[in-house]
Amino acid sequence: MHPYPHVYKVGLSAAAEGEVTLTSPGLPDLASMPPPEFDGPPGYWSPETLLAAAVADCFVLSFRAVARASKLEWQSLSAEVEGTLERVDGVTRFTRFHTRARLVAPGADPARAKMLLEKAEKVCLISNSLNAERHLECEIA
Repeated sequence: MHPYPHVYKVGLSAAAEGEVTLTSPGLPDLASMPPPEFDGPPGYWSPETLLAAAVADCFVLSFRAVARASKLEWQSLSAEVEGTLERVDGVTRFTRFHTRARLVAPGADPARAKMLLEKAEKVCLISNSLNAERHLECEIA
């Protein structure tokens, strides 16, 4: 790992109407629009879905690191993150992220596997950077 601080650069271009194009050095461009809940068209990533995706992606990548360090053998991990956006004290913000994870780890101790999933959720730097309630639901197969 590189020493801190890490800096991540994202640019964008947009006209008065239409897609917002998100860019970052060395990455493919990504089109974004408001979500349908804010009268945007379906079929686009939005800031809201990108945030929920960042929570999900960070959880899985954190689990890889935790499982590797703990020498847990596993085959697959799938997860769904549901972010709840609410109006609280006159401010619209995410108040909760609910993660449902399904880990396939034949031969692993289910209690240990669940503990490692919980650890991954706790060390996820994206979730730790947010001011929202977090809940993890685990299934071990």
